Amino acid sequence: MTHVLIVEPDAGTRAGLQGALQQLRYRVSAAESGQDGMSRVIEDAPDVVILALDLPDMSGLKVLRILRSVVRLPIVAAVARADESLAVQALRAGADDSLEKPFSVNLVDARLTALMRRCGAEEPPEVMTVGGLVIDVQAHTATLGDRVLDLRPMEFRLLAHLAANAGRVVSKAELRERVWENAYTTNKTIDVHLCWLRRQLGETAAQPRYLGSVRRVGVSLSAPDVEA
Repeated sequence: MTHVLIVEPDAGTRAGLQGALQQLRYRVSAAESGQDGMSRVIEDAPDVVILALDLPDMSGLKVLRILRSVVRLPIVAAVARADESLAVQALRAGADDSLEKPFSVNLVDARLTALMRRCGAEEPPEVMTVGGLVIDVQAHTATLGDRVLDLRPMEFRLLAHLAANAGRVVSKAELRERVWENAYTTNKTIDVHLCWLRRQLGETAAQPRYLGSVRRVGVSLSAPDVEA
């Protein structure tokens, strides 16, 4: 089920679109401001964002640029019907598509379907390399230099997901949904698995090499500047 986050300041518009999309079997969450919207992207890990640009607390274009710098998910800019120039600015700032307000639910549904088909997540390559780390998805093995890492199944899935998104900060909400495939896994459980990965990679949280943490955002896997 596709998870849509609606960032829309008008309560009536927000509730109407949310209800209509839920009837079309989308999973929907909503935010009324730019700050709340950015927080929900990190916390809820949606598949796509519908972002109104007329936000009360900050420029919608600024929110768009910030989101585009930290996440890869599709973003649809929602603008007033008469404001074509703003739609153009949004597309140039990184939006994947634009929609006019007031919304036509049928058009929103068609655009989302096409966008998810076009921007759908690709299967990771069978072999991924990050610095001296090599992850073979089909063989279910990970090696660092000439050493095979001793990983349990969930730890391997976690490492493979981070490798498929190497260089990008991945939120714990995304890890819960994409690695553990449920919303009930605690941050503590994720931290325990990350701690084990760090031990296998020969590092610690205080002295990271491959696994970098961004407080209150998430974790990223990147090649170290200098190999040990």
